[in-house]
Amino acid sequence: MAATQQTRDVPFTADDMFSLVAGIEHYPEFLPWCAACRIRKREVEGGNEVLTADMIVAYKMFREQFTSRVSLNKPERLVDVHYVEGPFKYLANKWQFEELPDGGCRIHFYIDFEFRSLMLQKMMNGVFAKAFSRMMQAFIDEAEKRFVTSTPAA
Repeated sequence: MAATQQTRDVPFTADDMFSLVAGIEHYPEFLPWCAACRIRKREVEGGNEVLTADMIVAYKMFREQFTSRVSLNKPERLVDVHYVEGPFKYLANKWQFEELPDGGCRIHFYIDFEFRSLMLQKMMNGVFAKAFSRMMQAFIDEAEKRFVTSTPAA
């Protein structure tokens, strides 16, 4: 079992950050170790958009595909990921974005998972905290590219 949660304040709106995390088809463009992502199905359940998506994660000689159901609750700015199939015993992942009174937003990120393979689990335990910090930073770096407009030189 490997679980972590992080909270980060960023200078971007909660809606922009929700939109960035909800755009999973773009993950291979900027997210470390995400080799491919494909949305199999889009539907609406209880007012939320729900995606069934396949993701291929690759790191050195490790390459695994898994399928998740991703519930996008736009009014609450909540992205809730549930594991469907692949190399895990289980996987739970949540993102929530909270507007800050002075601008920007607070990102709440939680992930908990366990691989079926003891070897994969042991390998991941060694790099888990560092890997997820790097993932969080990749989203922030991408937000900077997308949402910060550069001012022309005077």
